[in-house]
Amino acid sequence: MVQFVSANDSILITRLLQRIDNLQIKENGIFPKGSIPSYRIYSLNKTRYKADINPFFTGLVSFTLKDLLPNLSASQQQKARGIIERAQLVYPKFKSKKYPERNSYNFWPTDTLQIFPNGGWLNLFNKQQALPDDLDDTVIILLAQNTKDSVAKQVHELMQLYRNGYEKKVSNTFEEYKKIGAYSTWFGKKMPVDFEIGVLANVLYFVQYYQLPWSGADSASLKLITKIIEDKKFILSANYISPHYVKPSVILYHISRLMTLKPIPELEILKPLLVAETNKLILSEKGFMDQVLLSTSLLRWGVLPPKITIQNASSLEALVEDDNFFFFIANIASMLPNPFKKTVGDMGVGKFYYHSPGYNNLLLLENLVWQQKRNSK
Repeated sequence: MVQFVSANDSILITRLLQRIDNLQIKENGIFPKGSIPSYRIYSLNKTRYKADINPFFTGLVSFTLKDLLPNLSASQQQKARGIIERAQLVYPKFKSKKYPERNSYNFWPTDTLQIFPNGGWLNLFNKQQALPDDLDDTVIILLAQNTKDSVAKQVHELMQLYRNGYEKKVSNTFEEYKKIGAYSTWFGKKMPVDFEIGVLANVLYFVQYYQLPWSGADSASLKLITKIIEDKKFILSANYISPHYVKPSVILYHISRLMTLKPIPELEILKPLLVAETNKLILSEKGFMDQVLLSTSLLRWGVLPPKITIQNASSLEALVEDDNFFFFIANIASMLPNPFKKTVGDMGVGKFYYHSPGYNNLLLLENLVWQQKRNSK
């Protein structure tokens, strides 16, 4: 049975940082140097994980560590800065090669076009089916790099061309949301409009972080987020309104992160509802990492969370790096129109679950830092 160390004891935070450092790639190989590795498994063939070369989890680790730096000890800051610095080597491999001036990024390598790296027969379609750059990876990587204000402004202007109703209309969401001019997930002109609440929360975080003037698309994206919360769709239809982040725990984690950066009145009004639903979920949730996400969300909202239930595990490492926890899902069905999006999605066709041991360690580390912040008040 794992003994959970008190948040007042920084030994565990140091241990988690060291584990992330150990997992980060030090030399080019299957993964680029500086990467935080991640692996995917197909929902209809859960027999083998495959290495997936993407910047997503690397960017998230760097972006989150940068946010936590002020709350770490001097030695912990040194370790965190080393991880962040090595990660900078990764991002150029995923920057748009066709439109480098756009400063947009892709989920997969752009220097040699790939879909589902190490995907066997799937890689026969690398060039024909290569995905366009996306808003989520772009804002995460720009935040991880602490990009210049001028670049953030330029990318924000680019985003305005990829909103619902600008050239295309969304066809695979609830009827009452179809006229909301929120951002699509993708930069590609040929891609259908795709709503994803987690992506919208990250884009608005980017806007708030860089103190960019709000556009109509920003306001519309906030409107969509608030409507989803008011309608409790983040609980009732999580995998439909969030086809890539899928779970209520992950959605709430994104919303709470956005709200912590700078209060948004429309979301502050909904805080009691969000806290109530999160408290319900954390009491019924059995998965350790999902409990961690829900606990972090409550801490961000200034609420003392219940103690996390720890199931039997041989070690802390086994508990945290449980490969049954998925923060992100690549969901091809998300781009299909109604009613196929839900039908095909429920079947699991084209759905790949992503596992990143290094990022799992970071999520627990973040939770402990938030506990320390609360205890120090």
